[in-house]
Amino acid sequence: MTITLEAIEAKQSEISTLIEAFRKQSASTTVDVAAMTISLAPGERYAGLILGDDGMPSHHLVMLPGDMDGDTWSSAQEWAADLGGELPTRREQSLLFANLKGEFQSAYYWSSETHESDSACAWFQYFGGGGQGSGHKGDYGCRARAVRRLVIE
Repeated sequence: MTITLEAIEAKQSEISTLIEAFRKQSASTTVDVAAMTISLAPGERYAGLILGDDGMPSHHLVMLPGDMDGDTWSSAQEWAADLGGELPTRREQSLLFANLKGEFQSAYYWSSETHESDSACAWFQYFGGGGQGSGHKGDYGCRARAVRRLVIE
């Protein structure tokens, strides 16, 4: 095997890249979550903290009391708004499943999110087993729960 300057320079470049990646991974990160007192109205349940796409705390999630029987997606959104809340996002539904599963029937619940590739469909969470899927917004099969968000600033 012949050693060339090009081969040495390529290895040196590879090692420099690895060193830089190591420095980035070993840099410590501080996460500050401001102390917050959350007042819950009768029947509300604190669900937990939601992280943003950057992995940093985004908001606290509170589930409002009551639920809506199976209806269309738009009816579910109107129902949630009438309570002063919104339907939860898919990420929020995952947190609700993890922390408050006992508050749900073993049924499908609408999320607030429209399917990316089919605007006639919306995402839902199955609280019997935890899976998520999508269905036509005009279907009457999904229940609904409303949430409110307390943004961390």
